[in-house]
Amino acid sequence: MHLNGELPTMDQIKALALTNYGHFTSMLVEDGCVRGLSLHMQRLARDCRLLFDVDLDVDRVKQLVRQALTDSAPRTVARVTIYDPALDLGTIGSDAAPQVLVTTRAASASAPGPLRLQATTYRREMAAVKHIGLFGALQCRRTAQREGFDDVLFLNQDGTISEIATSNIGFVRAGEVIWPRSEWLTGITMTLLNQAFDEPIKTERLTPADLSDMEFVFATNAATGIRPVASVDDQSWPVDHPMLKELRDLYADIPAEEL
Repeated sequence: MHLNGELPTMDQIKALALTNYGHFTSMLVEDGCVRGLSLHMQRLARDCRLLFDVDLDVDRVKQLVRQALTDSAPRTVARVTIYDPALDLGTIGSDAAPQVLVTTRAASASAPGPLRLQATTYRREMAAVKHIGLFGALQCRRTAQREGFDDVLFLNQDGTISEIATSNIGFVRAGEVIWPRSEWLTGITMTLLNQAFDEPIKTERLTPADLSDMEFVFATNAATGIRPVASVDDQSWPVDHPMLKELRDLYADIPAEEL
């Protein structure tokens, strides 16, 4: 854990627990390279402007990530959190001086297993922003896991599908990839796949009633790539569908950018 390239003090970290205002991005670093690095930096710059009204120096961010990775494993998940340790509940409206916190963890070398999802009605605050206010999403995930599922699928108030707690969800019907038409966080992995597809991107308003028409379902996340979804509630799908390999191969062929 490094804050602006230095070990943080307890006072600098406590704002994350007591105020919890900021945003982040997580990326998989493989041998010093990241798929979608430019998109991760664009996300950080955009969200910093939205939450703090400050322009973020993304070149400095990349330098700080490189510094934090010095002794890391060849495959590492690096999380960059942008927040201001000086802001508290009473001063949240003050001019901000956002700081850069980089944390790292070793990435698994094996492909992630299938997900079993529980559908629940929930919409994240500022759904288009990757902010650190995860209480609601994690409470839904906790409920799902305690009832025997792996994660949670969010439904809007009108019953339409949006996203998984910390991933996007995609569907395959008649060999065609379909994304939910909803307000959700635009994931980096989903964006890279869409850029690589030959055919036009298709979105639809989807509800749980449409799930029986799908032949394959998958989740996308920068840390885990493409992951099959085995079920949503009582609706299940094969997890060895040929489309899984096609999507993973397509994603693997996307050139990574050097940090």
